[in-house]
Amino acid sequence: MPAAAVDPIALARALIRRPSVTPADAGALKVLEDALTQLGFACRRMPFEGIENLYARLGKASPNLCFAGHTDVVPVGDLEAWRCDPFEARLEDGELVGRGAVDMKGSIAAFVAAAGAAKGAGEVKGSLSLLITGDEEGRALHGTRAVVEALAAEGEVIDHCMVGEPTSAEVLGDVIKIGRRGSLSTQITVHGVQGHVAYPDRAANPVPVLIRLLYALQQRRLDDGFEGFQPSNLEVTTIDVGNPASNVIPAQATAKLNIRFNPNHSGGSLSDWIKGEAARAGEGFAGKIEAAVEISGEAFLTKPGPFVELVAEAVAQETGRRPQLSTSGGTSDARFIRLLCPVVELGLVGATMHAVDERVPAADIEDLAGIYRRVIQRYFEAYSAPVQPQ
Repeated sequence: MPAAAVDPIALARALIRRPSVTPADAGALKVLEDALTQLGFACRRMPFEGIENLYARLGKASPNLCFAGHTDVVPVGDLEAWRCDPFEARLEDGELVGRGAVDMKGSIAAFVAAAGAAKGAGEVKGSLSLLITGDEEGRALHGTRAVVEALAAEGEVIDHCMVGEPTSAEVLGDVIKIGRRGSLSTQITVHGVQGHVAYPDRAANPVPVLIRLLYALQQRRLDDGFEGFQPSNLEVTTIDVGNPASNVIPAQATAKLNIRFNPNHSGGSLSDWIKGEAARAGEGFAGKIEAAVEISGEAFLTKPGPFVELVAEAVAQETGRRPQLSTSGGTSDARFIRLLCPVVELGLVGATMHAVDERVPAADIEDLAGIYRRVIQRYFEAYSAPVQPQ
């Protein structure tokens, strides 16, 4: 296949036809690996705990511009609600329909097409790489996080990275993500002593203790925001006692909560606060309180500067519109990559991601390939060292 002739629509359809619902790969990375190998990329599988990951690099010189993404997808939900088989990759009325079309096999295909075109034109004055995982939609323990740690230990240098998450809100290229809030999840379990409601002195009711703790946690205003970020928020997502009887004091009560936090906080500081409040709520209680905290990512910000401006200008040149710089939304694997290098996120319109009939205009995939091509061109113009005269 000629270097400049990667068809992004054909590649996106081939990827979608692999039902790679987390943690299954279903051959999706092989499809990508074959396409990249034909372009001259050195491809390396990096499996961790049964999760397939791929790191591919074209060239050995610096700078190294990386594209990161994932081939795993969420479950399809109600199959009967889809207009077609979600893994058929049907082209219908100018749209590509299928699970992963938006999030994010379409953008992976667009970048591969852009890389092929840039290589064919001799524009890669350094290295291009792809870091693709099969564990983004799950707990993300053995995907990008593990690959980043392994590459860092090996001394692999990635100078800048672009993640292909579907960041666009209404039209292609209207939003670039330059940061994300952190995420902390906690399960609180209050262990009491079961007993008859008529004899409370023989029991220890966990419910009032849990209520006091949740009230104390929600009373704190975490912050008023951070430059470029919305305020941090704590949300209680479930409270469970599992007691079917009205005359029994339960033995246990649990709750789950999540905090999305900006750079005013770290996961560690919030964890310490939760555990401190738990200890106070349990003072004088005959039972015990456990707070199991999981920090899935810290808040980060890639400050506007030359790299962010370069990506924004590439979008403006291709689409005629200036993108908004945003830190909104959930988490992404950019939270791991930011430990290696500056990172931004730019991809398709996310309106139908994770939805029934996930779909994207085929023209958007082609236009995104054009944006990525401009990013590659501008990147090596800006960051490649000039050739010294002999």
